[in-house]
Amino acid sequence: MARPSTTATPAGGANLPSLKKYDAKEAAKHTSRNRQGVWLLRGVLFVSFVLACVHFQPMELSVENSALLGAGLALIAVLLQMQMERVSLRRLIGGTVGALAGLLGALLVSLVLAHTTMAVVLRSFTSVAALLVLTYLGLAVGAAKGDMLNLDAFGGVFSGEGAGAQLCKVLDTSVIIDGRIADICTAQFLEGTLLIPQFVLRELQMVADSADPLKRQRGRRGLEILQRMQKNEALRVEIAEDDFPQIADVDMKLIELAKKYGAKILTNDYNLNKVASLQGLEVLNINQLANALKPVVLPGEPMKVFILREGKEFGQGVAYLDDGTMVVVDGGRRMINRAVDIVVTSVHQTTAGKMIFGKLEDRTGQQSGGASTVPAAGQTAPEAPPARTSQPAAEGRAPEGTSGEHAPRPVFPESGRP
Repeated sequence: MARPSTTATPAGGANLPSLKKYDAKEAAKHTSRNRQGVWLLRGVLFVSFVLACVHFQPMELSVENSALLGAGLALIAVLLQMQMERVSLRRLIGGTVGALAGLLGALLVSLVLAHTTMAVVLRSFTSVAALLVLTYLGLAVGAAKGDMLNLDAFGGVFSGEGAGAQLCKVLDTSVIIDGRIADICTAQFLEGTLLIPQFVLRELQMVADSADPLKRQRGRRGLEILQRMQKNEALRVEIAEDDFPQIADVDMKLIELAKKYGAKILTNDYNLNKVASLQGLEVLNINQLANALKPVVLPGEPMKVFILREGKEFGQGVAYLDDGTMVVVDGGRRMINRAVDIVVTSVHQTTAGKMIFGKLEDRTGQQSGGASTVPAAGQTAPEAPPARTSQPAAEGRAPEGTSGEHAPRPVFPESGRP
């Protein structure tokens, strides 16, 4: 992973927050010690290659040429090591298995050729060519298919990399502007490293510098959310300097960054959620979490709601819960702008969300002066009025002007970028 920066200096008027690393001093010391050890090992390797080539003088080279050959071989080894560090453990295992399979195939080819009447020179050339080709094919195909390996099947032997990948999450611009991510992190429902790419910060800065007052307010809200997350000592927030200049779309950059580090994408963008899921990435959607945490309402359960307006059917009133769920109250038209007690009659799940139907709670049994409605001995109870037959039809339809949708929540929509 590229070394995250601790500051981000904007070019415009909006001030981007300075995101500090979690336990920065200890992390810096640990990184410095690791780098010193790596460079010491590379120096020992370089000297060993040079001395070995000077001592053996391969291909009857001079001392100077042998030293240059040793330095070149050491440089190639260091470059290969740097490239292999960026490869995931799954790809390394897949490439190793593929290379071994290629070597085994080349050995079988050589054994077959040894029992033929082919000329020695041609047979040697064919054996070497088969060795190079089959080894390369095995290495390339094995590394490409290595992501399909399930390391959990090894009983947790390789659980370190899998756990690190699952603990790394890439934040989208929409989820930062939304703001609920800060509350979720404060409640400690998210763990691991939260990566904020540089291109997301640039997009957030452009929104904060926009001429549109609404967009400018949303951008500044995102900056305030980042500052709030920065002050939380339990969070590990880092800025990823990785960029993909060949890709113009920010969503595709997020997907490539998540693929590079094996991280999850944290967003509430509907389109990004679908595209990332189609490419096999894990997505944490804040809106899906909010829907999963909605309180369950059952028929017959009492509720207290505030009637805001009249509904489509005669006598209906419409109220809304705190999460924006629409509540249609039969007989609530006369209770507009009043808080009333209702009884839930049914719950309907639509494509736009959940709709609750209810009726005013029956309080006819409460007479003035505390008179009892229980009939005396020898008397018959008055006949109950016939039940209304229009209620089921009214429950099945939404109030006028709603088209089956609940009121918009005070959050930003799933689709569409800021």
